[in-house]
Amino acid sequence: MGSPLRFDGRVVLVTGAGAGLGRAYALAFAERGALVVVNDLGGDFKGVGKGSLAADKVVEEIRRRGGKAVASYGMVFERTILLIFLQLIILRDRSFARISDEDWDIIHRVHLRGSFQVTRAAWDHMKKQKYGRIIMTSSASGIYGNFGQANYSAAKLGLLGLANSLAIEGRKSNIHCNTIAPNAGSRMTQTVMPEDLVEALKPEYVAPLVLWLCHESCEENGGLFEVGAGWIGKLRWERTLGAIVRQKNHPMTPEAVKANWKKICDFENASKPQSIQESTGSIIEVLSKIDSEGVSANHTSHATSTATSGFAGAIGQKLPPFSYAYTELEAIMYALGVGASIKDPKDLKFVYEGSSDFSCLPTFGVIIGQKSLMGGGLAEIPGLSINFAKVLHGEQYLELYKPLPRAGKLKCEAVVADVLDKGSGVVIIMDVYSYSEKELICHNQFSLFLVGSGGFGGKRTSDKVKVAVATPNRPPDAVLTDTTSLNQAALYRLSGDWNPLHIDPNFASLAGFDKPILHGLCTFGFSARRILQQFADNDVSRFKAIKARFAKPVYPGQTLQTEMWKEGNRIHFQTKVQETGDIVISNAYVDLAPTSDTSAKTPSEGGKLQSTLVFEEIGRRLKDVGPEVVKKVNAVFEWHITKGGNIGAKWTIDLKSGSGKVYQGPAKGAADTTIILSDEDFMEVVLGKLDPQKAFFSGRLKARGNIMLSQKLQMILKDYAKL
Repeated sequence: MGSPLRFDGRVVLVTGAGAGLGRAYALAFAERGALVVVNDLGGDFKGVGKGSLAADKVVEEIRRRGGKAVASYGMVFERTILLIFLQLIILRDRSFARISDEDWDIIHRVHLRGSFQVTRAAWDHMKKQKYGRIIMTSSASGIYGNFGQANYSAAKLGLLGLANSLAIEGRKSNIHCNTIAPNAGSRMTQTVMPEDLVEALKPEYVAPLVLWLCHESCEENGGLFEVGAGWIGKLRWERTLGAIVRQKNHPMTPEAVKANWKKICDFENASKPQSIQESTGSIIEVLSKIDSEGVSANHTSHATSTATSGFAGAIGQKLPPFSYAYTELEAIMYALGVGASIKDPKDLKFVYEGSSDFSCLPTFGVIIGQKSLMGGGLAEIPGLSINFAKVLHGEQYLELYKPLPRAGKLKCEAVVADVLDKGSGVVIIMDVYSYSEKELICHNQFSLFLVGSGGFGGKRTSDKVKVAVATPNRPPDAVLTDTTSLNQAALYRLSGDWNPLHIDPNFASLAGFDKPILHGLCTFGFSARRILQQFADNDVSRFKAIKARFAKPVYPGQTLQTEMWKEGNRIHFQTKVQETGDIVISNAYVDLAPTSDTSAKTPSEGGKLQSTLVFEEIGRRLKDVGPEVVKKVNAVFEWHITKGGNIGAKWTIDLKSGSGKVYQGPAKGAADTTIILSDEDFMEVVLGKLDPQKAFFSGRLKARGNIMLSQKLQMILKDYAKL
């Protein structure tokens, strides 16, 4: 159950606290440490009369029990109040034909306007203190309607609209606003419920929900709850998939509405919009369909079969092939974008091109593959009508067949692997294969969710999907945290994801966010980098594959907490926002190659390299002139020969001891100079076609240690090892 919920130091204003529900809330808050402002006008359930007796009696009861409370007999507000429960007591039941202006106005003035005024008085103080909890009291009459309560029902549903807007506006200031529709005995319900039922529906069965929603640890915001007799249920809106009943350049007619009425009212596979953006986005999507297709997309059986065949026709469609060229600059930019830093010496290999083992982070592979999406190629696929404002990145899979070259140009081929009907939306499975010449380097699988496009009768599952896997049911084996920068999204977008959702506050607001959000693939990269560090010692050759599901957004500046479970060579993980506890990446894993596998795969590829012949020849020549060369040079040189951007072989030329020697592998002691260059450039240098100094300043040759010793090394290549 956890520790008891306390409200010490909190001031709670409860309106209508002289009896019934309000009294129950006041007593419950006081019992748990809050200072309660007991507000009650003292009138009857019709709003007639006033007095102090009701509020005074509750205050006296609270104090007698050892609590703290003060009475309020009018609409007042104290600046330190952080929690408001709006329980305004008045009811005037009349059939609609008999409602007077006075009956209508007083109900709206007390319930709707009264709630507005009290909340407005508190609002600025809550914003300044960056904290507030507000509970609006609606009613089943407001949600469902009720005979004889048109005035009351309208006011109570109006409170729900007010609460929903306050939830959106207050979210960035940690002000949460929820609505309850209680079933409980009170002065108001005496006229509409039997006396024995009023007695059975005790207010004490409602108070626990109110206390939880008001507690600082509760993150619920914008919720609507029915509660009574110990039962609590959450409500949400549901909407049919509906039907498009007009065609391009044709008038819309009531006959078309009639013909589609069954589909318009069919709640099978209904959608559940959560925001005005989701609601209006469907209308925009309708316009897009009508304009692009020029035909009716009505959900008649004919239209369903048309949609089904349209989506089915998209399966297997290929996007135009494209190339992605990159240098060490792009690889470094990506590494910085996902949190690599010179603060950690082990990260130097990802952010410094002069590092002897400079490498691309494995998840840079998603940058290579995402160009197929950023170029808008999906919109050209026959059968797919896509409103990109409604596209969500649901899941991501990346598999590497060999480490990414440190620089290169890859050819990419993208194909729609499958299309799934999830009812409330469509999932498009996009496979992207990237090749270096004819060799497959990596495979991306993007799972894209199109909100509101489902219900066309397609299949719900596919054996082509790389399946996400739940994390083990035990404490994680390792937990690492990263605090993202406020500029994290601005930095990450330089890797090619230019979506304004991640940089433009106005665009983010239109999408329903308080501010720009972090790229999901940025969080993905943070977590993968941590797993590589924790379980593979940053050895990129061990990284085989990663799968992740994106669950919730992250805001730049928040702290990412990566929780990891090791099971064999699979590392399960999930990522949370530390400040909120929200899981933002779920059902995720990284597959690593066993250490033995990598050692077997990284042998010397020397036999395939031209430079091997040169090193072997230098070794043979040293047998004749070794002592003389050692005397002149007196240094140890370590060579890293790359092929396709990766280290293909390491050689050591030891000219410091004995008669000198050449052997394959890293230096057995500390090397004086380490030189990195490609097999092709090495041969160009040896053959005199490439000047080493020019190669160094152009970045083709990299060196660390005592660089000046390389001048002596040239003497070896020039005078003693001409081939």
